[in-house]
Amino acid sequence: MKLTGMIRPELQELPQIGDRMSFIYLERCKISREDGAITVADDQGIVHVPAAAISVLLLGPGCSVTHRAMELIGDAGVSVVWVGEQGVRYYASGRPLTHSAKLLMRQAKMVSSQRLHIAVVRKMYQLRFPNEDISNLTLQQLRGREGSRIRKVYQESAKKWNVKWNGREYRPEDFASGDSINQALSAGHACLYGLAHAVIAALGCSPGLGFVHVGHENSFVYDIADLYKAETTIPIAFEIASQYENNDENLEDLAGVVRRRVRDELVTQHILERMVADIQYLLKKESDDSEDEAVTEDNRTDNGKNVKSYDEDISSSEAIYLWDGVRGTVKNGVQYGKELKE
Repeated sequence: MKLTGMIRPELQELPQIGDRMSFIYLERCKISREDGAITVADDQGIVHVPAAAISVLLLGPGCSVTHRAMELIGDAGVSVVWVGEQGVRYYASGRPLTHSAKLLMRQAKMVSSQRLHIAVVRKMYQLRFPNEDISNLTLQQLRGREGSRIRKVYQESAKKWNVKWNGREYRPEDFASGDSINQALSAGHACLYGLAHAVIAALGCSPGLGFVHVGHENSFVYDIADLYKAETTIPIAFEIASQYENNDENLEDLAGVVRRRVRDELVTQHILERMVADIQYLLKKESDDSEDEAVTEDNRTDNGKNVKSYDEDISSSEAIYLWDGVRGTVKNGVQYGKELKE
């Protein structure tokens, strides 16, 4: 007996990524399918959600998903992020919302070309410092400038909301041991990572081909998400954490409150649309890049300096590094607040 179902939609029939909702978070429910919508059932009833209207589906503890629902989700180009008490657990993405591999090929070329790789990194830092001339700064100095900026954001947010701040601490194996602010930051960043992953997948790019971050399957996800943390997830996390600072018994609900606030802020600041535009800007073809060579041992330079291969520094697939034009790689998770002099 042949089972009939919904005809797979053509790409032109699907909403563009910039026209979709940012994300929906679900937990303790059963997710099925009815025609072109996913159905979400729990003890309070059933809700129908048009699959093509979603960018990211965040699935929390207690969710079960049918095969037919996942089929629809994949065909509609929706990214799925399995999350839990310990933060992001697994990413999955639906079909890209384009038939063209042009942007992916551009991304691969720019990662492989020393000059283009450095150019993209500089563009990323320029987005963080729009009113500053950074053309003469080395990558080490740019990283130091960014470290100072983020440290200032943390300190100002902690002072504004009267939250005790002892630095960023995130232990995936023991999420609950973190204080309120670190739990809030982890919950907020998970939402931002999910949205970045969805946009990257929808545009047909690779999540693993990063420029600032390297050596991880989601390096480009972290690159893009980092562009928006200072204006979205960080201030929200401190504001929400201030309400729980002396109320440990309610920490269980903290992540949910953060997710809802981040969702609203992403809409207010048009982060999804900005991600689309920023990725296209970062990977925009330059007029003089047709003869760029791939990165080799003989042509790695940053402002005329010899560059060490970062491949030889990456020994673990679980590690995340920051790309460095001179040293190859440097540690991730370190605030490079002091600008390095050459």
